Amino acid sequence: MNNIKTILDEYYLELSTLTVFTRAEHTIHKKEYETIKKHNLTPAQFGVLEALYTKGDLTIGQLIEKNLSTSGNMTVVIRNLERDGFIKKTAHPMDKRISYISLTDMGQEYIKDILPEHYENIHSIFSILTDDEKQELKRLLKKISYSIED
Repeated sequence: MNNIKTILDEYYLELSTLTVFTRAEHTIHKKEYETIKKHNLTPAQFGVLEALYTKGDLTIGQLIEKNLSTSGNMTVVIRNLERDGFIKKTAHPMDKRISYISLTDMGQEYIKDILPEHYENIHSIFSILTDDEKQELKRLLKKISYSIED
């Protein structure tokens, strides 16, 4: 028990930094998801529609990578968006194991209507920071990400 106290004291700054970061991340996502939920989408569904709108047709693998999702979850998301008429799957002409996912006209109109509100919401989340602070925050978060990925 005494050893744990010593370690806690030694790493207090790191542990409290993680706590502050986690709370901020939770708060940011809660606010971000307000717009998404208002339009009856899950964050994963929104991520797929946004990726397809901004990047064009993508494979399921590319969508998993862009949305940091698992293949099982992505399969359900794709199935539900296809059922609702927002996307369609097209088999690769040379490799039937690969499908391209694309927006339908309805999906394109739906996400196009949501994006301005979503982007304004994101702007409001970070509007308390100056541009320099936003750049510094990005720099620090990338520094952490890149050092951990190595």
